[in-house]
Amino acid sequence: MEMIKKFFEPVDMTEGTPWKKIVFFTVPMLVGNIAQQLYNTVDSVVVGNYVGDNALAAVGSAGPILNLLIVLFVGISVGAGIMVSQYFGAKEREELSTTIGNCITLTGIATIFVMIVASLVARPLLELLDTPESIIDWCHSYLLILFIGSSGLAFYNILSGILRGLGDSMSALVYLLVSTLVNIVLDLVFVAKLDMGVNGVALATVIAQVISALLCLFRLMRMTELFDLKPAYLKLQKKHTVKIIQLGLPSGITQAIFSMAMIVVQSLTNSFGEMFIAANVIIMRVDGFAMMPNFSFGTAMTTYAGQNVGAKMYDRVERGAKQGTAIAMATSTVLTGMILLFGKALMGIFTKTPELVELSRNMMGILAVGYIAMAVTQSLSGVMRGAGDTVTPMWISIATTVLIRVPIAYGIAFFTRSPEFPGGRQECIFISLLASWVFGAIITFFFYKRGKWKEKAV
Repeated sequence: MEMIKKFFEPVDMTEGTPWKKIVFFTVPMLVGNIAQQLYNTVDSVVVGNYVGDNALAAVGSAGPILNLLIVLFVGISVGAGIMVSQYFGAKEREELSTTIGNCITLTGIATIFVMIVASLVARPLLELLDTPESIIDWCHSYLLILFIGSSGLAFYNILSGILRGLGDSMSALVYLLVSTLVNIVLDLVFVAKLDMGVNGVALATVIAQVISALLCLFRLMRMTELFDLKPAYLKLQKKHTVKIIQLGLPSGITQAIFSMAMIVVQSLTNSFGEMFIAANVIIMRVDGFAMMPNFSFGTAMTTYAGQNVGAKMYDRVERGAKQGTAIAMATSTVLTGMILLFGKALMGIFTKTPELVELSRNMMGILAVGYIAMAVTQSLSGVMRGAGDTVTPMWISIATTVLIRVPIAYGIAFFTRSPEFPGGRQECIFISLLASWVFGAIITFFFYKRGKWKEKAV
């Protein structure tokens, strides 16, 4: 019983062997991220098998718009995680309590804003992207339900980010596993039994996210040994609010520009027809799992760097950065091999259409080695963010997305036009993504070695 309790205790990453602390913190978060990815994957598997390939395309086409309109949550979550980890490392209880209370209030305000604005602009955005008539109504209803019920998504992401900043990645994992199980059961009930189609998938996701958010809130309310969660701390304080926004805004902008670029590329994707849209959905679902270790190590490095920067232990930050990045690269190498070996079987989970399976496998093969490059980018960007430098990773992401990915995608499409491929070669979508990942790793490594991030502590 004592051993189980230890897993749920906050992890102090300012002491002990760096790589052991990083791995101990990353593993439950990785499992949690995989579970979270199951939300979208189960949605795709269920609609692909019970409704059809067009429904699968509809769920996928909604993705870029969903990501664009939740950037406020991303920004608050990043700002919260950095401040919480640094104040936790510095053992400043009052500052920690105020930060957490202000994050909760900011999340509530952001949720109301997103519910109203996103619901109004979803349909016009889908029309702007030339979403095929055969799937646009499904896309719109799917998005509308998710935006109206966005409070669960918002509060889970922010509250779980706070828990990770405090070194508790296990609780967020357990709560996410519970909600994932709820999501899977409700998907099958709403779609397979009640024949609710795409709407049923969206409703199941909303209910599951609300459950995970409530569980995170109950856990934080019990952590009285670290901070106080009283009504007084919910009142917005200028110092903390500005700092949360200042730290989180670059990440929010990054997510917004990345999502806008995805929308621009989605327009190109839509021009290749429903079959390619469905293939793109399948690839992005597999990609979500393949990228999970990189995102998990990146988040772990943010918490690790934040706590150690708060404690002014910069040598330890650099030692952990080397060890964490090496482990992340090794993990991605293994995953890349598995994708190349078992690609066809993975794609076959989503659809029984042979042409769609083959197309998806071929396109996925283009991306495979890029995951190793992303291990470098995510780990070292995590270190810079944890130290308080969220601006440098923002500029790197903007450069690789806007100046590399989009021009390469449209450039290849333009120069490969032919009677057989009037819109250009479909491979342009994934070659451009691979190029942006590789250049991103090189640029991130350069800026990390410059060391300017050491000057940015909260």
